[in-house]
Amino acid sequence: MDYRTLGGSGLKIPALTLGTATFGGGSEFLRKWGATDIAEATRLVDICLELGCTMFDTADGYSAGLSEEILGQAIKGRRDAVILATKTGMPMGPGPNEIGTSRAKIIASCEASLKRLGTDHVDLYQLHAFDALTPIEEMLAALDALIRAGKIRYYGVSNYSGWHLMKMLALADRHGLPRPVIHQAYYTLVARDFEWELMPLGLDQNVGTLVWSPLSGAKLSGKIGRTKRPPQDSRLATDASWPVPEDRLYAVTDALETVSAEVGRSIPQVALAWLLARPTISSVIIGARNEAQLRDNLAACTLKLTPEQTAALDAASAIPPAYPYWHQRRTMMTRNPPPVM
Repeated sequence: MDYRTLGGSGLKIPALTLGTATFGGGSEFLRKWGATDIAEATRLVDICLELGCTMFDTADGYSAGLSEEILGQAIKGRRDAVILATKTGMPMGPGPNEIGTSRAKIIASCEASLKRLGTDHVDLYQLHAFDALTPIEEMLAALDALIRAGKIRYYGVSNYSGWHLMKMLALADRHGLPRPVIHQAYYTLVARDFEWELMPLGLDQNVGTLVWSPLSGAKLSGKIGRTKRPPQDSRLATDASWPVPEDRLYAVTDALETVSAEVGRSIPQVALAWLLARPTISSVIIGARNEAQLRDNLAACTLKLTPEQTAALDAASAIPPAYPYWHQRRTMMTRNPPPVM
């Protein structure tokens, strides 16, 4: 397993992280992703640790805390061997203060997550979505209090836009408070919007990236393609996968099939290897319903694509830049080069 730094921190984390949204299946929507129980989760954790994948990502919003509870049981007795990441901010009930990232919500949610996980601290605590109703200074003060209390080691954000993240960084610097070290974001061969603003921001400000849904809700699992329809028992046949225009999807799956045949590796491994070589990527979060899927995904860290293979995938997945990025590329490429083309 390759190890990288957690964004701007000194903490080393594995290049692949096991995501646990599939643990529990506490809602109709999440059951379409998976409903892993304690025994199955423990087996997946065993395999991860065997292969050097020591980081596990969850959230209180996954099955209303059930994912955290199952993960806590799965790592019981080996807390020192793992790196734990969780998140808060999504709705946890019908009350007006059971959503968002106010100081009260952040601190109460952290305490509840620690109890469910069976630990006295998490290594990475993330704000799951931007809360425009709470002052960023309030969020920063709450996170700083948790760091000082030893309940979290580092913090990050998820699903922020560029100006949200930059404002938080600027205010942290202004007040002498810890900065977010990571941004957990959606980035995949069929969705490269992340590259326009968030990737350059991460490079400039030394904020790493944790990638969620790197296979675009199983669309790059190898089960779907120009001549392959999704199995009826697959999440691809439901609304639990992210929308992608068919022409774009099939251009990418065609290229993945070609490279997969060249390297003798699975399509998911090729898609993950492409991501692992992109700028700012600290770790890619993989999911798995069973041991076979997990072992296949974890093998992606041993695959290095050639420049020609990377270029073929880049070309198949390229999308026209949105404004102002197309204008910047047309007029100021020599003074303002993009991190990737």
